[in-house]
Amino acid sequence: MGDSMNQIANLLGLVDLDRILNEITRWSPLLMLVFIFLLVYVMFRMLAVMPKTKPQEIRKAGRSGIGWDDIAGVEGTKDELREVVDFLSDPKRFKALGAKVPKGILLHGPPGTGKTMLAKAVAHESGANFYSQSASSFVEMFAGLGAARIRRLFKDARENAPAILFIDELDAVGGARGSDVSGERDQTLNQLLVEMDGFEASENIVVMAASNLLDKLDAALLRPGRFDRQVFVPPPDLRGREEILGVHTRDKPLSQDVELGRVAQHTAGLTGADLANLCNEAAIQAGRRDRGFIAQADFDNAFERVVAGLQSRKVITDHEKRVVAWHEAGHALVSELLPTVDQVQKVSIVPRGKALGYTLNLPQEDRYLKSREELIDYMKVLLAGRVAEQLIFGRVTTGASDDLSKVTAIARSMVYEYGMGTSIRSHQVPANDWNVSEKMRQRRDEEVAAIAEEAYRGAQRLICDHRDLLDEIAHKLLENEVIEHDEIVSIMIGHRDSALSPEPRRDPDRAAAAVVVSGQEPGEQPGSPPASPPPPGRG
Repeated sequence: MGDSMNQIANLLGLVDLDRILNEITRWSPLLMLVFIFLLVYVMFRMLAVMPKTKPQEIRKAGRSGIGWDDIAGVEGTKDELREVVDFLSDPKRFKALGAKVPKGILLHGPPGTGKTMLAKAVAHESGANFYSQSASSFVEMFAGLGAARIRRLFKDARENAPAILFIDELDAVGGARGSDVSGERDQTLNQLLVEMDGFEASENIVVMAASNLLDKLDAALLRPGRFDRQVFVPPPDLRGREEILGVHTRDKPLSQDVELGRVAQHTAGLTGADLANLCNEAAIQAGRRDRGFIAQADFDNAFERVVAGLQSRKVITDHEKRVVAWHEAGHALVSELLPTVDQVQKVSIVPRGKALGYTLNLPQEDRYLKSREELIDYMKVLLAGRVAEQLIFGRVTTGASDDLSKVTAIARSMVYEYGMGTSIRSHQVPANDWNVSEKMRQRRDEEVAAIAEEAYRGAQRLICDHRDLLDEIAHKLLENEVIEHDEIVSIMIGHRDSALSPEPRRDPDRAAAAVVVSGQEPGEQPGSPPASPPPPGRG
């Protein structure tokens, strides 16, 4: 033990600790500089490999070529905005009367209705400078950058007055405050509010914005003095759709058989953007066939592609083809038997998109109100495919999933929103209202189930009473794969005529039931229910 301690003492004596400490102290500043240099180098290398995004440049757009003549189907909205055009074109006339131009105009409505085009048309017609920015371009990672961009945008507009500032998708930055964790969006919105309060009517600046989510916007944005006017841009009606089709086909060669009124009649619910896409698809269809003009068949095929999807090359088995045929025949048959349902235009068992088959129901007119009976009848059409499968094959498949989803949504809306239940008729019971008692929730769910079952029993009764018609339509589908409305009407009339002939094996009362249930004379087109998407068939 004593020898070991002596050896350790000898080793320590050989090492000069003071000298080592002095050397470290001497070189420590240099070592620190080297470490800092390496750290900065690593940071620059990391920044070099990170994606670079430059902030959107704020500058006035060139003079837009879009005028009032290029926009159709929204005449009421155009009348509202013409006042702004008149004020910016001749402000003295209004100022002499003490009138002030609205500081802000908020365009809201479904996507694709033409809100951005309307803003461009206002700038074009008034001759004002046009500044267009997306609200998402104001939202940055670092606090303060979005607010600075708002200040710069308004500064440039003041220097180039008269000007129109257009902010697209305002809900990206104008949502109700308090929900932003970082605070950047709230700070940007505060700056927008301050800037809109800061300019005077004499500066000839109008702020226009567009949003699809009006109920999500902060209340401070919507008060008078900021966005004074809130203009709803609705989907076009029948006349508006025909005018929009005329705008989008005026530079396209059309054949003599094209009826834009017929196309407009069949496209209820489509927006201006949808109709523009439809016209473009029709032109592409004609180009594929190497024709120098667009025919009515091209519009029909384009509409089918827009609504049902692209024709698929799926190969299905013979049994699946039979199941699809009877499923779609069930949709078509019940649609023809119920006068309140949209008229069947085409039934197909050719796969398109995700569907193995589809029944295309098209409205004959625009309607905006739906009764309880009409909604129940539409649910019967949706459930008719499932009922036909059960009746013919004794089992059901997964093909009716989309139909069941729509039935559930309709039944819930009837109870939750429209008060169309059997006992819940005087008030709403919203799904997200947590003040509803547990007993009321149970009662609400029972009402939804009762409505869906009522529709199912109605579809079952119609299918069973007209089984021979169901089989005839299904066999026709298996033979031709696609049948049109005229062929379905021919089957219905032929069945009625054979039922009235003196053949002992026919049942006249049962055959006549097809006419009695439908409530229409042979060859008469059924009534038109509210505009609604066609039953998709099998998904």
